[in-house]
This record gives sequence, C-alpha cells and structure tokens, in this order.
Amino acid sequence: MKYSAEQQPFEKTRKSSKHHLPRPETNYFGAQLRPADWNVLDDSLGENQRWSTWPDLEKLMRGPTPYPELVIEDAAAIDTELGVLKTGKEADVFLIERATDSRSALLAAKRYRSADQRLFHRSTAYTEGRSVRRSRDARALAKGSSYGREVEATSWANAEWTYLRMAYENGIAVPYPVQICGNEILMEFIADPENPGVAAPRLQATHPSPEQLQGYWDQLVEAMSSFARMGFAHGDLSPYNVLAAGDRLVIIDLPQLVDLAGNFQAAELLARDCRNMCAWFTSRGLEVDDGHLLSELLATAW
Repeated sequence: MKYSAEQQPFEKTRKSSKHHLPRPETNYFGAQLRPADWNVLDDSLGENQRWSTWPDLEKLMRGPTPYPELVIEDAAAIDTELGVLKTGKEADVFLIERATDSRSALLAAKRYRSADQRLFHRSTAYTEGRSVRRSRDARALAKGSSYGREVEATSWANAEWTYLRMAYENGIAVPYPVQICGNEILMEFIADPENPGVAAPRLQATHPSPEQLQGYWDQLVEAMSSFARMGFAHGDLSPYNVLAAGDRLVIIDLPQLVDLAGNFQAAELLARDCRNMCAWFTSRGLEVDDGHLLSELLATAW
C-alpha cells in the first residue's frame, strides 16, 4: 500500500463514504423517507461527517485501558473525514477528526474492502495454524463460497484488531487501537513531529544520520524480539510498513502476524522479515547480518 500524503497536505475527499449517514429520500408522493435510525440531529452533519460510533461498541471492540488522551468517549462527538492517508489493494486508510466542542483528536481509519472490491488476497501461508471458531464459517472458507469470502474479508480486520491490542499491551511500538466497528479499525494517527497534521514517513523514504540509524536499529530489534517472545513474527515486515516519527519507529500493518509454533512456514517468513530489514539498514550504512538476527529471534522465541 502507498502513502498519498507523506510530505504534503491531505487530499480532500469529494465523495461521501459508504460509512456516512444516509440522506433523506423522497417517496412517490413527495414525502420524505427517513432511515429507521434517523434523528433530527442528523441534518446538522456534513456529507463527510457522522456521529461517533464509540457509544455503540461493546467493551472488547474498544482499545485497552487506561484510555490515552486521544480517546474521546463523548456520545456527542462527531467524526469528520479529512482525506486519504493511504490506499491499497485490500484496505484504505483515511484521516478522521473526532471532536466535541472542547476536544479533538486525529485518528487513522483503516477500512478493509469487501470480498468483491479487494484487489489482493493474502496467501494462506499466513493463516496456517489459525483456528476459526464457528464451524459454519470454517466450511464456508474451505468451499470459497460468497459467504466464505465475506468471512475472509472480516477476519483480516478482526485479526489486525486482535494483534494491535496484543502488541500494544505488550509494549510494542504500534498505533494505539481505538476501536473496531465492522471492517473499520480506528487507531492512533502517527504524525510527523516536524510537520504537524502530516503522516509520519515510511522508513523506506528516510535518510537518517548514523546516530539516528543506530537508534532505529535498536528499536527494530526490540520490537521483533518482543513479537518473538509472544510467539509471533510480523510475517510481512519491510521498510514500507514501519513509520519513522522523528526518532521513534512505529510498526504498522499487522493482520498477517504469524504463529511461530503453529505455522510450518513461520521460520521462512521470519527469515524474510530479517532479510528485508537488514538489507535496508545495510543500504543506509549500518552493517547488520540477517542470519545473526534470525538466530537471535529464534532463540528468544524458544
């Protein structure tokens, strides 16, 4: 997936999202037809706005407690879509402002596409060893039915939500997961400290000083080691899904996290993570060895 707003203002959205509140329609006789959940306050919202979905969510659909300051629990909060952060083959990320009269916070909304809209299907190598709770869902996935494809689409959003929560609770540098609602995950917006309101660049696009490069390496090894201690590998780690927010690295895109014990291809995927990251650091002037890193991570896991 590619950032469209790394070092420039966000592209303003011109069309309303499918997540926006429906507008009143008119029937044959000219009378207005309202959605069943419509109320008079809806007409005060713009086409790029909606009421906060936070009050309607169950506990496990909200982020870990204690909630950081960026979490606004007020039922009167309004979500305003400001633009596109990132587009991809299976999901798009939008910049959202959740605000009340007295508070506001910028969030990133990752929306997974439905099965018929996705341009990419992740390899089953990532899902080996995972279980599906409902037998009906498992059969549908195996058959590849239309329902099974919808289950697959939703499962990636649920997987990323679960892994984001787990990583955050274990101290790994990932965006704070605010909430999940259907195929949409709201999470912390990682900004560039030097450019307020602009997304932090991908690691791939940076050219850090030798001192900063060493700091990045230490953070990366710690993050990969923390995943390994929990029994996981990122599985798709590269400089394109690591953000550089000043001197801080933040790992993103976690739906394919790999179980090191339950997936027979896990060691191969972990080795690829090591090669990808070591190649980038070496290209920037820090000599690191992917074989040595892999050995350390496997030793940490076992």
